[in-house]
Amino acid sequence: MLSQNSIDIVKSTAPILADRGVEITSVFYKNLFTAHPELLNMFNHVNQKQGRQQTALANTVYAAALHIDNLGVLLPAVKQIAQKHRSLGIKAEHYPIVGEHLLGAIKEVLGDAATDEIIQAWAEAYGVIADVFISVENEMYKAAQEQENGFREFKDFKIVNKVAESDIITSFYLQPADGSGVPTFLPGQYITVRLTIPGETYLFNRQYSLSQAPNQDTFRISVKKENEMNPNGKVSVFLHETIQIGDTLEVSAPAGDFYIDMESTRPVTLISGGVGITPMMSMLDAIAKHSPTRPVAFLHGARNNALHAFDKDVRKLMATMEDTTYLALYSDENLLLTKELLAEHVLSNSDIYVCGPVPFMKAIIPTLYELGFAEEHVHFEFFGPAVSLEPTHV
Repeated sequence: MLSQNSIDIVKSTAPILADRGVEITSVFYKNLFTAHPELLNMFNHVNQKQGRQQTALANTVYAAALHIDNLGVLLPAVKQIAQKHRSLGIKAEHYPIVGEHLLGAIKEVLGDAATDEIIQAWAEAYGVIADVFISVENEMYKAAQEQENGFREFKDFKIVNKVAESDIITSFYLQPADGSGVPTFLPGQYITVRLTIPGETYLFNRQYSLSQAPNQDTFRISVKKENEMNPNGKVSVFLHETIQIGDTLEVSAPAGDFYIDMESTRPVTLISGGVGITPMMSMLDAIAKHSPTRPVAFLHGARNNALHAFDKDVRKLMATMEDTTYLALYSDENLLLTKELLAEHVLSNSDIYVCGPVPFMKAIIPTLYELGFAEEHVHFEFFGPAVSLEPTHV
């Protein structure tokens, strides 16, 4: 338990973190990787270069400071981050290293303003926060390992099929290289793929949504090929152009807190943009197999037909279901998911799941709220680092 004095100090310094948080986290990552370059094997280098990871951590630290006397408020966001940590293989022994360099960065950036009393209070607070994450993540590792066909961290999987779904999206079917079965997962969850690219110093980690229902003999991921000049494109280009059937990839156990509630009997509305269709395919496939009478609306936006993955698959699955609506809109034809179309096609009293590029999400989600859909029924996932630990949706 934190002393009241430490709580008061941490909460009183929160405005400084709001003001200079990204500066502090930028120094933190620079010093961390200088002292421990091996940790670069766990981080997305593009997110580092673009500042996304620094901003995400700054938001996390700021929110933790605001709510240090009631961390339970942040538990949903803690679990979301912990899912990502578990999928990357982050362990309890990493937390003291992070704490050392985070406190060092606070001292370096704030200088004399970071008194010994302030640093001590933050050290105590960090210990409490770290213990929360370690406890949550240990339970997640245990659950991943103890389920049927489960495993704790990474495991070798063999590519058994590779299928083009559109001009830019290709599916990879994965089976455990040791001949064992595939663990189940919740429709909408992702796996981390860890790989070595020739000529590169460090490992690459990327999260990809599982794009078919669980309880099959393979994992399927469906990867968008980015422009090779785009820093984000290095891994996707390697997968598309170099990885072939028979090759092996390291894969984490499924993770993530964005998944459909298969126990619910409420109608479902799936809304996706671009490659955001991948978790929706897992959800739709699962509904078709286990709840084919459940009403479903599927609204998808793509640039054009050539870039639209899974169109035939959606129609085929919906043909086995009783009550479905499907709307595909192409921005090249100036057809977009407007407020009017959402009002017309989103099912009333439905559980709504949204996934797509950040601009798409920032347009769709507030519009759903404006239309009167309750926040507790709107579920979504941004690809990449968490934007904020604040207990609000947007």
